[in-house]
Parts: sequence; structure tokens; C-alpha cells
Amino acid sequence: MSALASVCVFCGASPGADPSYAAAARGMGRAIAERGLRLVYGGAKVGLMGVLADAAMASGGEVVGVMPDALVDKEIGHQGLTRLEVVGSMHERKARMAELSDAFVALPGGVGTLEEIFEIWTWGQLGFHAKPAAFLNVRGYYDGLRSFLDHSVAEAFLRAPHRDMVIFRADAGEILDALAAYVPPVVEKWIGRPEL
Repeated sequence: MSALASVCVFCGASPGADPSYAAAARGMGRAIAERGLRLVYGGAKVGLMGVLADAAMASGGEVVGVMPDALVDKEIGHQGLTRLEVVGSMHERKARMAELSDAFVALPGGVGTLEEIFEIWTWGQLGFHAKPAAFLNVRGYYDGLRSFLDHSVAEAFLRAPHRDMVIFRADAGEILDALAAYVPPVVEKWIGRPEL
């Protein structure tokens, strides 16, 4: 069982094709704030990122954005946050977001969102941290990914306990409950490695 104080959310700088994605981002921001948790995110005021941050701020939440200086103009850094931290690179951005957060959620997004949540999950799998990671599966957006992960287990590239480290839920409240209840597995990462 983990004590959550701060939740990092990865999501698109685009709003996506369906209004339900923005509605889910709004609900996630509101749920985080209403539980007295701090939101950490990528710092933009556009797309789902902006919707998420605005909803958390409107609900009285603390919101910390982290953005590399090269993207402040491109992603339009959000100036209405509790704090916007500007860092030197994408690597620094991800490391800082990880440092500030107790749990991680991926909303619908593109390759950047996937890269961010997969890196966090990999760090957990390797035992570098014991923080949970989750996907908010809006309208089945991540169903294909969930099936692929099951396929990876079946093909012996991923252990079942490591597959189960990542949480899939369709509701913001349920995802926060699951993050708070998370217990990391204690299992060897490598499959088929010879005994030393």
C-alpha cells in the first residue's frame, strides 16, 4: 500500500479526435485535486495537458508543470500553474517529474505519452523505484496495448507479475484507488537467465 501525495499524469498536447478524451482529462485533474493530491505534468497549456491542469487548478489543486526550455514556446508553457519548472532537456524533464511524483498515469496520447509511461514502468520493473503506473483507458483507447502486453507474456518476453504492475482502468477515481492500493511485485526481471 503506497501513500500518495503527488500524481504525475502523462497525456497528449493534442485534444484527440473525440470530446470524451478532454472530458476524461478534466475528470482526472478534478479527481486528483479533490483528493488533496498534487498534480505533476508536462507544463503545457494546450491539448489534454492544458485541460488536465486547468481542471485541477479550478478545483483548488496544486499543479506543478515541468517543461524543457526548448518547448516552452512550442508547447506554450502554462503560466497559470502553482509552479512551472523549466529544465534543460527532455531527460531532465522526465527525471524531475519522476522525482516529484509518487504514482504515474497515462491518459490518451501519442508516442511521447507512451515513451514516458513505459520508461517509468521499466524503472519499476528493474527495481529502481516501487511507484505504480497506470493507463486511463478512455473509450478503450488502450485495449490494443493491453492485448499486446498479454501477447508479450505469452511469448515469454514479459513476466506476468511485471505485466500486472501496470494498471488499466476507465475511471479516474478507480485509477486513484488502485494506485493507492498498489503493492510492487518481488520477482526476478530476467526470463531464462542462467543461474549465476
